[in-house]
Amino acid sequence: MADRKKRSDCPVSCSLDIWGDKWSLLIVRDLMFSKKCTYGDFLKSGEKIATNILASRLQTLEENGIITKSGHPDSKAKVLYKLTQKGIDLLPLMIEINLWAEKYYTIPAERKAMLIEVKKDKEAFIKTATKELKSET
Repeated sequence: MADRKKRSDCPVSCSLDIWGDKWSLLIVRDLMFSKKCTYGDFLKSGEKIATNILASRLQTLEENGIITKSGHPDSKAKVLYKLTQKGIDLLPLMIEINLWAEKYYTIPAERKAMLIEVKKDKEAFIKTATKELKSET
């Protein structure tokens, strides 16, 4: 993990030091729900992240053990990014953020469909999704 000075020992503060910026959870979201896994894939996301910011956030997430990178099987010029167990463990948080957003905002149809499944049995959904994400690592 990167050697950084923590602002405090508060769990919320320590967590935000890693993924509390404007972009990091969007990268985690793309890995988790959109199966995007290359630098170019992240650049194509609707939020239009700048390349320098993307590079910085990927490095921070990797240094903090949220993601890992490996060679791409089809191209020596590409790198594949994947969630680590630490990153996969953000799934319940991401589900709760989605449920909160659904309550207050209009959300895309595919995310609404996912949340219908979540609401049927949240624990089972998280267990199944976690298993699927682990099989990708």
